[in-house]
Formats: sequence, C-alpha cells, structure tokens
Amino acid sequence: MHLDLKISNKQDITNALDLQGFCLIDSTALLRLTMLNASDLLRFSTYWDHLVEDRFLKDLGRYRFRRHSSYKVDNGQTSLMPHRAHWQSLDYNALHGGIDRMFEPIDSTLNDSQSWLNLISGVASLINAKSDSKKSQTWFTEAHQFRINTMGGIGRPTPEGAHRDGVDYVGVILIKRNLIKGGETRLFNIHGNDGLRFTLEEPWSLLLIDDHRIIHETTPIQDSEGHGFRDTLILTYRSNGFQESKELNG
Repeated sequence: MHLDLKISNKQDITNALDLQGFCLIDSTALLRLTMLNASDLLRFSTYWDHLVEDRFLKDLGRYRFRRHSSYKVDNGQTSLMPHRAHWQSLDYNALHGGIDRMFEPIDSTLNDSQSWLNLISGVASLINAKSDSKKSQTWFTEAHQFRINTMGGIGRPTPEGAHRDGVDYVGVILIKRNLIKGGETRLFNIHGNDGLRFTLEEPWSLLLIDDHRIIHETTPIQDSEGHGFRDTLILTYRSNGFQESKELNG
C-alpha cells in the first residue's frame, strides 16, 4: 500500500482503487474532477462552525459535533432525501451499531445549494469511473459533517476503532486541522497485514476508500490548550439502499 500514485484523471482513480482499494486526491484535482470552484469550498467550510453535539457517544465524551443528511445520486443528479436516522450493523460498528441515531440535519441553506449537491454527485462520478461500478448509477449516499475537538484534553475521530462502514465506498474529506497533533489516518487491507499510516493535512483533499477491501481508523487528536479541532466531511456511497435496522426492514 502506498500513496505515491499521482491522481490527475478518473482513470488514475480507477487504477488506484483496483490496485490497492483506495486513493488520495488533492484539492486541486478534486476541484477539477468535480468541476467546482475554490470559492464553493470556502463557503462550505463555514458550516462546520454550527454543528451539534453528538449525544450518542458511549464513552460519554463531549468531543464530537456533527450533522447528517441523506441523498440519492441517480445518473449524476443528487436529490436530498427525507431526514432519517443513521444506522449501522454491529458487524461494522461494535461500539455504536444496532441503534437508530437521529442527528440534526445538515443546514438547509447548504442542502439547498446546487454546488453542495454537485460535490456529492461529483465524488460519485469518480466512483462510477470504475468498470465494476458502471452497472449501478444510483448511489444511496450519507453525508456526515464532523468536528472533533480537544476541550476535554483529547478527541477521538473514530472511537469505534478500526472499522468498515457497511457501504461500497467511503470518501473522507479533510476540511481543517486547527492547533492539533495526532489525527493520523490508518488503512489496513482486510485480506492481509498490509497497512499504511499518514496524516491528512491539506484542506479539501479526498481519501476515497473501497469499503469492501479496506479497514480504516483515525488516531486521537490532542493539543496543550484544549482549543484544537479537526473538521471532516464523510461521504458514504451504497448501491443497494440505505442501511436500515431489522425493525425498519420488517
């Protein structure tokens, strides 16, 4: 596993996903490949200052703030879906799986922005470049805005540890790192001991992961003053519907 493959077009993304199950796309390439403007990204970033405390943390921590919305991407068009709870199986999230977690939705002004919807469909287009994805042009997508802070001395981006999300693809976009150390990304091949460690540092760089092949986690963050934080956008893409609890499935 390595990060030295330069991504400049969709074929590079396909090659990297085929070769190792993930790829890292810098902000310049993300803008070009999704046809967004830098001003769009700057405007999006302001919405991370108005997230809501996550009350579902089983370690009783108060370090995670978030918002969540669901979408459907169909033939390159993103549609906002009715607000719904986020649910994961215990098979994928041993700490917080098995329960409906109803988070506050992403701000309506952002969800009404065509540029925001274009970002979600633009990332989907990078996945669709893979040959085995062309048979499914519909993606059931969830967006999670996260702010992990260090007010309690330490913040845990992935308190559940190394995990998969139970989807087809995961996009991790770094929005901002502020006055922190730590927050190292760790990737592991599900079929072996091959792994990789690195730190996302460039705002609006995208880590794209094949969730069937790669386990991922992010190490805790800390700072000496308690004012640090790490902002990310997590986008998940699933081809066969949203994850639902057994009760919801009947």
